[in-house]
Amino acid sequence: MDDLAFSLANRLIEKLISIASEEICLAWGVKANVQKLGRTMSTIKDVLLDAEEKQAHNSELRSWLQQLKDVFLDAEDLLDAFECEALRRQVVHGSGTNRKVRHFFSRSNPVAFRLRVGHGIKKIRERLHELKDDKNFADHGRENRNTTHSFVRASEVIGRETEKNKVVDLLMVQGNDHQSEDNGNVSVIPIVGFGGLGKTTLAKLVYNDERVVGSFELRMWQSVTVDFDVTRLTREILGSALGTKISEGSSLDQLQEQLRDALKDKKFLLVLDDVWNEDCIKWSELRDLLIEGAKVGTKILVTTRNISVASIMGTVGNINLDILSFEDCLSLFVKCAFKEGQERHHPSLYEMGKDIVRKCGGVPLAVKTLGSQLYSKTDERQWRLIRDSEIWELERDGVGHILPALRVSYTQLPSHLKQCLASCSILSKNYIEFDSREVINHWMAHGILESRDHGNMELEDVGELYFKELWERSFFQNVNDHIFFYNFDMHDLIHDLVQLVTQGESFTVDSACTKGIPENVRHLTILEIGQNVSTALQKLNKVRTINVPSYITIDGSFLCTCISRFKYLRVLKFVNVSVEVLPNSIGSLKHLRSLDFYQSEGITELPNSFCKLQSLQSLSLGGCVNLEVLPRDMRKLINLRYLELTTKQSSFPENGVGCLTSLRYLCIQDCSYLTCLPHDTSYLASLCTLTILNCKQLDLVMENYQVIPLRLKKLGIVGFPRMVALPEWFQGATNTLQDLVIGDCENLEALPGWLTSFTSLRMVGLKSCPKLLSLPEKMHRLTALTTLRIRKCPDLERRCQRDTGEDWPKISHVPNVDFE
Repeated sequence: MDDLAFSLANRLIEKLISIASEEICLAWGVKANVQKLGRTMSTIKDVLLDAEEKQAHNSELRSWLQQLKDVFLDAEDLLDAFECEALRRQVVHGSGTNRKVRHFFSRSNPVAFRLRVGHGIKKIRERLHELKDDKNFADHGRENRNTTHSFVRASEVIGRETEKNKVVDLLMVQGNDHQSEDNGNVSVIPIVGFGGLGKTTLAKLVYNDERVVGSFELRMWQSVTVDFDVTRLTREILGSALGTKISEGSSLDQLQEQLRDALKDKKFLLVLDDVWNEDCIKWSELRDLLIEGAKVGTKILVTTRNISVASIMGTVGNINLDILSFEDCLSLFVKCAFKEGQERHHPSLYEMGKDIVRKCGGVPLAVKTLGSQLYSKTDERQWRLIRDSEIWELERDGVGHILPALRVSYTQLPSHLKQCLASCSILSKNYIEFDSREVINHWMAHGILESRDHGNMELEDVGELYFKELWERSFFQNVNDHIFFYNFDMHDLIHDLVQLVTQGESFTVDSACTKGIPENVRHLTILEIGQNVSTALQKLNKVRTINVPSYITIDGSFLCTCISRFKYLRVLKFVNVSVEVLPNSIGSLKHLRSLDFYQSEGITELPNSFCKLQSLQSLSLGGCVNLEVLPRDMRKLINLRYLELTTKQSSFPENGVGCLTSLRYLCIQDCSYLTCLPHDTSYLASLCTLTILNCKQLDLVMENYQVIPLRLKKLGIVGFPRMVALPEWFQGATNTLQDLVIGDCENLEALPGWLTSFTSLRMVGLKSCPKLLSLPEKMHRLTALTTLRIRKCPDLERRCQRDTGEDWPKISHVPNVDFE
């Protein structure tokens, strides 16, 4: 299923508008074609939202949308050539703006390039017109979301007794111990979890519990649609309170007055099921109406998939639903798949059922769905088919009832989050956890992140914002904050969902699965390398992402195949490359934006052609412990924002890393021979995050350097046994630094007094600094400091103990002070 065509159309139209405004269109004689292409795309975009909503029940429409998206992606490849050429000429002709423009639009532009672009735009327009004229599909109307009801048979529910009792206990509280001032006599209790975990089922159990029924004068159950229409909700809650249907003729004022009268002086329970609204004003409007005149002990129970919704509405701690245990899932499966007691007569089916339950990952929705499909079926072949198939393949039209709740979760996302989540299809199920930095760089490489709607935010900060939004909506789980990044994983059903969304666009390849690769596939995860795989890749030419896990060694032949074959690559992740010197041909990947050679211990040298990668935004060479030579012209990587680096060099060459003025993130790690930082400090101008790890010989002091203004927000210094004091040049980050981590600095004796002038500092982490005896005076000036973590600093830990330590008065204002 494809819900991303509209988002892609928007992105391309914005690019076309930008390109059409440039002189480049006149210089190449393509301005008219660019404008026509923009008009064609705008016409098609107008019908996309409706088409994407109707596609669920129309296979022809789904096919049309997929074809359309293929054309859009081809168009994006073509339009990105403008940007690539601009970057190349900026390097070739210097960085001065006037000079750059003059040369860029001069006759020096190759005629062949002009002809290719013009011809490409014409071909795209022809394909779009053909599809526009072809758009002949039935009007099935808009789908209505299912509403829920309040009844459930308690005997049919398995494994939620603990959560049920917890919610019931909260409902029984009569006083206002857990209530905020704003809500007076009313408590709002959120039940939170991703789709399919049983939030509604739990709410039904509670709603019908005898203790609850006997404690409230009035109980009401209300399904909440996505738009959170206050008028509709008021009318329907009033109808529930009065036990009758309310006509639509009444005004909102009339409805509100009637509802106030119906609820006045009553202790009631209202369940608001499946809430999506994040608009505080809408909720406040409804809340104020509900709580006015309500008796003490009145409760509102909310079910939602979104932590943000819970934080807006809730007045007590969330009831966070976790996955069911294997035992509970198996019991549920048996109840759904067998007539009572029949599992004992079919032991082989029962054993296969265990395997199926394990695939469901603790999500009751999937367990019930699969169990119900198998009810009363005793043919082992049918059970084997389900056991051995991926969950999303069970419905051939891709829209059945396997993942309906998760599907709704996806369709309700805003456009930018849909794109971000869909792009996570490249993340492998084989990985235990993922790194937010890698994911954000991936989003950036594919042009998903936009800073235009977020003021002056850096792209990396926009990416972190999107990451947190998906986390809040339960698409990411087990998230751990490592200060400079997050580790997380995705539930298998979420993996299945994104695979469903991107089918045909993303594909996982191994030697046993090489024949079914879609011709227009854009993103490949390669789990095995061999002749079959290499042969299969020869048939593809539109690939944008190649991801190979770390346990596979990349040889020179396979590397050359990928470089020569895929000219539109944006992301290349080869974590374990065995070749010593990368081929010169790597410089031909002009679209490449993210390159990951992390822990490729075989690499000793990067060719200078590497510096032709002007589009490159992210480069990971961390853990490349045998890298002896960096390219001499790294300054030409003018778009590079993220760099992880390990090198055997003792110093950085001139015109290299020190000249990378676009850098936002720099990590220098495990450089055993490095003695000094780059002499040119240009790289510090835009740097937001700097981490220097385990460089034993490195002297952080910059001789003859004055303190220069920095933009650093995060600074990590770990593994510096020679450092006795923080370098003076760190003072350049006085107004910006938010997070500071210092670790494994065994000779660090004191923190400087000037550190207390860092008024933006929010977190300080100190670890394994045994000579650090005390904190600076005037720590009270750090009013933004919310977290102080001290590990393996014995004397300092003793002095910072709450109330009793000598340094406690300095940090008593810090909310979170913790030790090992």
